[in-house]
Amino acid sequence: MEDITLEQAVELLLQHSPQPQKEAVPLTEALGRIVAEDIRASFDNPPFDRSPLDGYALIAADTKGATAAKPARLRLAGEECAGDFYADRVHPGEAVRIMTGGAMPQGTDAVIRQEDVTVAGEEVRIPYPLRHHENYCFAGEDIRRGAVLVTAGETITAARLAVLASQGVASVPVWRRPRVAVASTGDELVMPGTPLTPGKIYNSNLFLVAGRLRELGCDVAVMGVVPDEAEPAARRLVEKSAWADLLLTTGGVSVGKKDIMHDVVTYMGAERLFQGVQMKPGYPAIGYRLKAAMGLALSGNPFAAYATFELIARPLLAKLAGRRETALPRRRAVLLDAFPKESRGRRFVRAFYEEGRVRLPEQHASGSLFSAAGCNAFVDIPPGTGKLEKGAEVDVVLL
Repeated sequence: MEDITLEQAVELLLQHSPQPQKEAVPLTEALGRIVAEDIRASFDNPPFDRSPLDGYALIAADTKGATAAKPARLRLAGEECAGDFYADRVHPGEAVRIMTGGAMPQGTDAVIRQEDVTVAGEEVRIPYPLRHHENYCFAGEDIRRGAVLVTAGETITAARLAVLASQGVASVPVWRRPRVAVASTGDELVMPGTPLTPGKIYNSNLFLVAGRLRELGCDVAVMGVVPDEAEPAARRLVEKSAWADLLLTTGGVSVGKKDIMHDVVTYMGAERLFQGVQMKPGYPAIGYRLKAAMGLALSGNPFAAYATFELIARPLLAKLAGRRETALPRRRAVLLDAFPKESRGRRFVRAFYEEGRVRLPEQHASGSLFSAAGCNAFVDIPPGTGKLEKGAEVDVVLL
């Protein structure tokens, strides 16, 4: 398909992309991963009734009528620390010293704070009455058996790790991270650290895209700059397609002599899904599928590459990562700065969004990336829109 809308381009990629792949990872490596299936509690937690404090476990009825002047007097029958287990049954008139987290001994139904009692030899003196189940934690009070600990599609946080560890979970079923091979085209590109000679520029797109992919939790293979010749470039991409879920290139998509990606897609034997997306910047983008791998060829202009990556690649990456939601969030906002250009076609403008208001930087050229560094949104300007005045209400895509 040619000259299609942004929404059509995204939908085509989602329709043709493979389903995410599951894998099991150790709990120690699960932080930040997306859970592939619900994980349920296999037992009550805590698994036994326990004491919430250091003190003495006893039978509440034994303390009826106790006062400071006339305390209840109980025999100290034993002691239990957290991790131990007091196997004997506690009988009326007895108490057991217990530490925080210790299992409540059989027969006891309350705990008094250690600071509140007086101990003389083997006698424990209780200065006030306790209620049934006072200072008493029940089995399953935190988690009941069968409860969902983590829901499929949820990202594992440190708190969720702790919950899973409390259930003895050693490995977690997660979606495999998307594997993305990144390359640039263009004989004019050199890597940072290399002296610039006339006609050359530093390759910023490679670092932009690879860095953004890593921020999004992808496994990234940086291929560097592929030759500005269609056949050798195609061979390199085909080789990487056996590993990659997505082949992502920048440059070579327009109509110049060295814009090779049109021919590269043909030489690879890939299925071309679309060519040309009705948006500025980034119109020349190409989407394709090469066997099990998806492919995206983006503009070489830095901001165009950035915009099309966020708007086209990110929904695809969200699906490949197993995320429940693939669409980027949108808001309506009030424009705090005028945009003096008319938009004959659909235009995306870099912006900074905060609490229903949006600011624009001064620079908007597609070859400029510096002004986008502090932005967190795009203003989505419909085709046929005239100049935007300060105070206008606009549609904003959040990044």
